[in-house]
Amino acid sequence: MGLIRLPSLVSNVKCFGRSTSLRDRSYQSDVPKGHLAVYVGETQKRRFVVPISYLDQPLFQVLLRQSEEEFGFDHPMGGLTISCKEDEFVKLTTLLETS
Repeated sequence: MGLIRLPSLVSNVKCFGRSTSLRDRSYQSDVPKGHLAVYVGETQKRRFVVPISYLDQPLFQVLLRQSEEEFGFDHPMGGLTISCKEDEFVKLTTLLETS
């Protein structure tokens, strides 16, 4: 009869999880704690780093709903993609910074 060694399987899964999280951490090392990266633009996407406090703001939530309608949970850039004009996004973030 074959013997299945669960501890070795579990250790392999843990090792895989660690390598994945290290890779993700190195990619996101330029995003400070308390912030998130979003990709904004209609055709070409530009990356912005914004505070997570924006997620509670009604104006930002409108953009998030529009993004959900357009992309669902499949964002082509690998991060949160917001399809609006860059200048409109900059105006919105400027408004949110002052409030």
